[in-house]
Amino acid sequence: MGLPSVLMTADDVEAGRYRLFVSLACPFSARALMARSLLGLEEVVPVTVVDPTLQAEGWAFGGLGEPDPVLGARLLRELYLYDDPAFMGRVTVPVLWDHRHDRLVSQESADIVRAFDTVFMQGRDVPIDLAPADIVGEIDALNTWLHRDLCVAVYTAGFAEDQTVYDEAVQTIFGVLDELEDRLDGPFLFGERLTESDLFLFSTLIRFDMAYYVLFKVNRRQIRDYPSLWAFVQRVARVRGVAETVSLDHIGRSYYSIRILNPRGVRPVGPDHVMSLFS
Repeated sequence: MGLPSVLMTADDVEAGRYRLFVSLACPFSARALMARSLLGLEEVVPVTVVDPTLQAEGWAFGGLGEPDPVLGARLLRELYLYDDPAFMGRVTVPVLWDHRHDRLVSQESADIVRAFDTVFMQGRDVPIDLAPADIVGEIDALNTWLHRDLCVAVYTAGFAEDQTVYDEAVQTIFGVLDELEDRLDGPFLFGERLTESDLFLFSTLIRFDMAYYVLFKVNRRQIRDYPSLWAFVQRVARVRGVAETVSLDHIGRSYYSIRILNPRGVRPVGPDHVMSLFS
């Protein structure tokens, strides 16, 4: 885990040098947004939000999002190509951009979160330690498991073109949820301490009943059917700095605009138990 050498020491971190590009609909962006908020980095790392509707060409600026302050670009892809004219891959969020060198630093959410919690906090008052040194190895292992078998697995199920692929993904997902339900015997995944792992988990669970359960057909159970997990979601949503990073409107608009899964683009109005968390 780590970022390129352009970001090496706390001396490189100055207010406004780095910018975070995010989608408020994306659970991977949500990790970085929550870390930025919880660590009090809002004045250090400005944010640009893309439009929630994923275009055929990828994430776009404007609309219900904000304009691009770097190139005045229409698409996030243009920043990728500015950084690397030979880029041919998939454009994802979040993106950490370096204004000083006009280059893309990272598009890996786990690395961005860890950088915020370490390099960006050197020499600053630390309101919370999201990766305490005594359990950082356990956090890394749990993050890897959550990312692979839950956060990514819901997409494997949702976009499966084969019944076996779907069945296996659903089995994996609910195996993880069952195990997490048994694990949670305190307020957070590591007892009393809120960590990166909680951000990874919350960002997926807050979207589960609203989008994955319905649209991705991951419908064996809702999160509210798990007493400990639903209590966890409610608890994290009440942590100061978290609710401001969640836009149920952008989540609904984004997921239900996926034409291959929802051709008519009609969005459901609920569920009420999720909506009530932010009312």
